[in-house]
Amino acid sequence: MKNISLPFYTKLAMVLFSIICLGYLAILGQTILAPLLTSFLLALLLLPMSNFMERKWRFKRSLASIISVVLMIAVISGILLFLANQLTDLWTDWPLLKQQAENSFYDIQHWISNTFHVNTEKQIAYLKDSASTAVATSATVLGATLLTLSSTVLFLFFLLLFTFFILNYRGVLFNFLTSVFEEKHTDKVSEIVRHIQFIIKKYIIGLFLQMVIVTVLMIFTLWILNIKYAILLGLISGIFNIVPYIGIFTALLISILITFATAGAAKVLLVVIAFVSVHTLDGNVLMPLIVGSKVKINALFAFIGIVVGEMIWGISGMFLCIPYMAMLKIIFDKIEQLRPWGILLGGEEKPLKKRRIYRITKKLKLQEQE
Repeated sequence: MKNISLPFYTKLAMVLFSIICLGYLAILGQTILAPLLTSFLLALLLLPMSNFMERKWRFKRSLASIISVVLMIAVISGILLFLANQLTDLWTDWPLLKQQAENSFYDIQHWISNTFHVNTEKQIAYLKDSASTAVATSATVLGATLLTLSSTVLFLFFLLLFTFFILNYRGVLFNFLTSVFEEKHTDKVSEIVRHIQFIIKKYIIGLFLQMVIVTVLMIFTLWILNIKYAILLGLISGIFNIVPYIGIFTALLISILITFATAGAAKVLLVVIAFVSVHTLDGNVLMPLIVGSKVKINALFAFIGIVVGEMIWGISGMFLCIPYMAMLKIIFDKIEQLRPWGILLGGEEKPLKKRRIYRITKKLKLQEQE
């Protein structure tokens, strides 16, 4: 069979057309694809538990899968209930928050008057116009909120269903992947699948462990600084830390607003210092120790992935972009023709150095991951 060599511009056009088609299909299939890809990550996380019940307790695969999903629901529900309890405490202080906001509003009003020479009547008139516009569009906002709520419920339903099915039929899915390619590539495909399973499972577990540690550090730091709602702000910072770069700034903004409303501007500076300190510790110590750098996506493409993920699938796209970019990098690194793309996604090659060891006690120590 004669090989046909296509010009570079033809290959480039075909690649761009394929990317556009995949992006369009991803937008159309968001309702199914977003929970499906999230379920795949959760299934990798629950796989050791399901395997343990099948091997040790002789459970059938379907029963082990159901129990694993139910335990996951119980853990997530516990976290949400605890977070809701903290939000209830915040709601009880609503009159205080309202009074603090009004005082801050009057202070800002006087500052604008003295600095920009805009009298308070004009400021109030501008706010009334803005309020009228907001009321006029309130029906649209309410409809969008109800649509988002229904979409979230549908997403969670599909998420649980897909997680169970992926755990229960994982053998069928693996056999499908190995049978799609030619027999001579079976070993290579099996190696890639095992590597992806190992790395992504390690990444997800490390991410959750990092989230817990960041949460505890933030709660302890804010408690030492005598910041009100330290537990709530610590939970927000830990959960939002899952989304790289953008998450920490979002959590900082929420914490600044709550702290300003409850304690004033002086405490806000302490909160900013606490966030910067914990985030610096997280990026330079916790991330190398816990998550490691076997599959490291450079900051440029990680940020591009987060933006594109948000454009396509919203918040769920921001959460999914990094682990699936890590999967792509594994595939690119294992296939010789695609290796340059793996180099593009990865970080700069650094000379080998001795891994750092943090000794806690004589017998307990933490060693930096490869």
